[in-house]
Amino acid sequence: MNHLMDRLPAGSYEEAAYVGLQDTAPRDALLGLHARVANCEPSGWEHPSLIQTYSPRAAVFVLPRKDFGVFTIGRLPLDADAVRAIEEAADNVCRALDGRELRGGLPDLRLACASGRIALRWTTSALWVREVPRPEVDLDEARKELCRRHVHRFAPTAPKAFAWWAGLPAADARQIWNSLSGELLEVDFEGTPAWVPRAAETSFDEATTPRGTRFLVEPDLRLLGRDRDGLFIAPGRRTLTPASDTFHPNGILVDGRIVGAWGRKGSRLDIRLSEQLTPAQHTALAAEVSTFPFPNAHLSTPPESFAT
Repeated sequence: MNHLMDRLPAGSYEEAAYVGLQDTAPRDALLGLHARVANCEPSGWEHPSLIQTYSPRAAVFVLPRKDFGVFTIGRLPLDADAVRAIEEAADNVCRALDGRELRGGLPDLRLACASGRIALRWTTSALWVREVPRPEVDLDEARKELCRRHVHRFAPTAPKAFAWWAGLPAADARQIWNSLSGELLEVDFEGTPAWVPRAAETSFDEATTPRGTRFLVEPDLRLLGRDRDGLFIAPGRRTLTPASDTFHPNGILVDGRIVGAWGRKGSRLDIRLSEQLTPAQHTALAAEVSTFPFPNAHLSTPPESFAT
């Protein structure tokens, strides 16, 4: 469901950003697109089908432009006073912008982004802010679609995980979740109730063993992570490999398993493996790096130097 095994056709950036891609330095959203889209271009992150704003976790988010309302208005809280605070913050930001695109942060900018009236352009060296027309979407439908996308991408999951992901109070998330009850199927996940899309029941039963090699950025590791109770995607990223450290925060995915960690400095990628790989898998690692969407990408340690 996350297109990390079979890449989407070239140019399919909109579909790759279906649930948003966090754009942490040095350009995580671009590498997230590369992991999902064939022949990803260095300029993929600024494709016309995409737009940026702040996510609920105060990081820049790359989103499908046509779904901007889902990821902004769709995460408005149910409390009217909280919504008024967001709208007031947006009013203040828009007055300061006065129709211009300005460089740098503004007071209450992160809060204002949930209004759907503020877009960003982050170049990794500068943040630019501009006002955009408020999306014309139905509020209830936007909330439902936000929940629907979470379940489609992160199942098996639960309301608590949706609350964290959407930046919503737990009670709000539960109410929105319940509005989709007819679309969800409860399953037993390691002895705990969890939910999957009802329409995807057959596809889960027919799932095959994942194949392929991907270099995942740290935000993508949450797809394979656990929350504080050890069950679902959520706040605390589980230690996925003993190879991970501050310089190697990212994950190496081989045939559906996290087998090591990697870090990047410029065009040089340094990897640390926690599992023994075959020569063919080492070759696949080098081949994957050679397709990275920035110049002269290479492994600092050739794959053949690792024991097999």
